[in-house]
Order: sequence, then structure tokens, then C-alpha cells
Amino acid sequence: MKIVKHFFVLISCVLLWIATPDSTAQAQCAMCSLNAENGTKNGNTQGNGLNDGVLFLLGVPLIIVAGVGFLWYKKFRKQNHEKVYF
Repeated sequence: MKIVKHFFVLISCVLLWIATPDSTAQAQCAMCSLNAENGTKNGNTQGNGLNDGVLFLLGVPLIIVAGVGFLWYKKFRKQNHEKVYF
């Protein structure tokens, strides 16, 4: 049981570390990034919208996986509380 708990904590920490965005992260390929930067320098704000949109699309699967993991944890924890022996 302790191994599963430590594994769950480790996986949670790794997912949290991966999900934490870096301030210098780029959300698109090099070609799109270059076009977005050049457009931003000329007063065009579409590059920022492109970056935000890609990060938003990346966040949705992460939230789904976290939700499934949470539900799985709740179900697993509920089963373990029923098997208490004295």
C-alpha cells in the first residue's frame, strides 16, 4: 500500500512539474514562432493569441487526465478503507 501511495505522490509531482508553464515557453513550431514574433514587432497581436490558443488546447487533455486520476484515486481509497482489519 505504501508503494502505491508513494508512486501516486511521485506521479502527481511529476505531472505538476510538467504542467507548470515556463515563462519563456514557446507553444508552436519554429516557423510559426518566427512569423508570430515578426508580426508582434509590427504591432500585430495575433501572435499572442496564437500562443494562448495553443496553450489552452494543451491544457484541456491535461485537465481530463488529472480528473480521471483523481476519480481513480477516490475509488481506490474507498476500497482500502473498507478492508480495515483489527
